[in-house]
Amino acid sequence: MTDEAIVLAGGLGTRLRTVVADVPKPLAPVAGRPFLAWLLDRLANAGLRRCILATGHRAGMIEQAIGARWRDMEIAYSVESEPLGTGGAIRLAASHLQGSAAHVLNGDTWLDYLPAALEAAALTARAPMAIALARMDDVTRYGAVDVCGTRAMDFREKGESGVGWINAGCYFLGAAALSALPARAAFSFEREVLQPCALAGQVAAFTDTSGFIDIGVPEDFARAQSMFAARM
Repeated sequence: MTDEAIVLAGGLGTRLRTVVADVPKPLAPVAGRPFLAWLLDRLANAGLRRCILATGHRAGMIEQAIGARWRDMEIAYSVESEPLGTGGAIRLAASHLQGSAAHVLNGDTWLDYLPAALEAAALTARAPMAIALARMDDVTRYGAVDVCGTRAMDFREKGESGVGWINAGCYFLGAAALSALPARAAFSFEREVLQPCALAGQVAAFTDTSGFIDIGVPEDFARAQSMFAARM
């Protein structure tokens, strides 16, 4: 299994400022702990050896809170001096990898799944990347993902309603996917990489997931308090 992860932890957290204004979003307190602590615990439990935190806004606060090791994981930092978008953040963080592939996660969302199984989905489908999807009763807030067999085929805009799959912000990027990232400093991973690759049949869909939550939304942040308290 690929044993390195990139966690995107540089967002401004504008939607959450009415609730948590004094710390960067990944450090927002959930059931008495920074949300990022829960996320890093899950990666450590899955056997990952190394994690790169892609930071920007209030990067120093995150580094001070997390340090250079988390349990058995080495922690490294990739710091944006200016906003680079999700794609630029991944590309910059990838320059700190020791290997040629990585698990990539949003630092403000939670999803229960096995990283090794996500990677296996990419290998089985012979795809350069895989995406973990979450099943939602109503996709209105997120936009839907069209799935055909083992592939994610397209990403639809927010606004449609009803039951469906959504992008949960968790990916496996193989060596070919990382090396094919645009050679630009700033770009959107979702719009400029994920969408065209899905249309070309190059994104494996992984659906053995549960427990999705987005703490960047105040109502979900409130719901996360009881959800994670039950895990203690």
